[in-house]
Amino acid sequence: MSEIRTLALACRDAGPLLAALDTPSKRALLHGMADALHHRVREVLAANERDMQEARNKGLQGAMLDRLRLDEARIAGIAQAVREVAALPDPVGMVTRRETLANGIVVERVRIPLGVVAMIYEARPNVTADAAALCLMAGNAVMLRGGSEAIHSNRAIAAALHEALRAHGLPEAAVTLVEDLRRETMLALLQLSDIIDLAIPRGGEGLIRFVTEHARVPVIKHYKGVCHLYVDRSADLAVALNLLVDGKTSRPGVCNALETLLVHRDVASVFLPRAAAALIERGVVLCGDEATRALVPEARLATEDDYAAEFLDLVIAISVVDSVEQAIAHIRRYGSDHTEVIATNDHSAAQRFVQSLRSAVVMVNASSRFSDGGQLGLGAEIGISTTRLHAYGPMGAESLTIERFVVRGEGQVRHPESRFT
Repeated sequence: MSEIRTLALACRDAGPLLAALDTPSKRALLHGMADALHHRVREVLAANERDMQEARNKGLQGAMLDRLRLDEARIAGIAQAVREVAALPDPVGMVTRRETLANGIVVERVRIPLGVVAMIYEARPNVTADAAALCLMAGNAVMLRGGSEAIHSNRAIAAALHEALRAHGLPEAAVTLVEDLRRETMLALLQLSDIIDLAIPRGGEGLIRFVTEHARVPVIKHYKGVCHLYVDRSADLAVALNLLVDGKTSRPGVCNALETLLVHRDVASVFLPRAAAALIERGVVLCGDEATRALVPEARLATEDDYAAEFLDLVIAISVVDSVEQAIAHIRRYGSDHTEVIATNDHSAAQRFVQSLRSAVVMVNASSRFSDGGQLGLGAEIGISTTRLHAYGPMGAESLTIERFVVRGEGQVRHPESRFT
């Protein structure tokens, strides 16, 4: 489709201007974007309320509505995340390795921008600002294709970002919001292998599979977040209970929320009744194996599908295990390589848990809700990768660059016999 190609070409043409910005200019631009979001808060809230009403009329509920909803505190959080990105070290031009070879050649590995990033996402208007800020800090232009359910919110946020781009003499195309939301337009975008350098889908499993199956450009993805908490026999049970309640109930509709609880048999009789009471008090529905149900009669019998499920709701699957090895085996069978947590005071058990799992984030005595770029020092995140390409886990600005080789010599040639005299 010629229209989306025209938009993408304009976005690509803005790329060299962004790549050439020095660090102070990037920081000033991002602070300008945060200021514009602050000044336009009423416009953004009005646009979001329009989206929310249309979503309710369509029957959307639960996690989808929670992801879509904005209020003054969330908008302030979005602006703050942009400021935090501005405070990050500039990855562009970073020399990650330098060595001098025997022949005197100096070999450097230097970070450069990817180019044009296509961000495809659902229901999360904060992604509009987060993705733009991270891409710009990394010297990239970005194509933003949000979902129809958030179109008014995305337009309002993009308008604030464009205001700042204009004020700094940069083209609005550097942050291009795709407003044609037809599926065929998204398909055309994913075919632009001569323009788009990386696609990042962020949303439900259906969206991510669609992008992965149809893209002709590289794709960073994670299909779902089936996150586990394993309570070891040596765990401080008060700590474990806090990790459970925070991980499951603080915001159940996000990908770093806990979906499965594994409890060592030696502490199950003490821990599970306490855990069940705390979860039920907060509206969580429990399902578990027979050992769980013997201790927690309120739990329904869990199925195989429950242990593989990303509920994104106040539901949790529970299983009693005999050892850390059995917990690891369960996670390997049902996990999604997103985030796993162990509660333990046994260093060797913690080490076995960490070393035996290949998930993108592994926590020891810390909540799964820290599996987030902002919480892990990235300022914000453009997504969480469970794809083992150049980035794995929460992705910040540095993950939106790549390393290239810069070689510095003084006339060295590989074949001295070919040298002119």
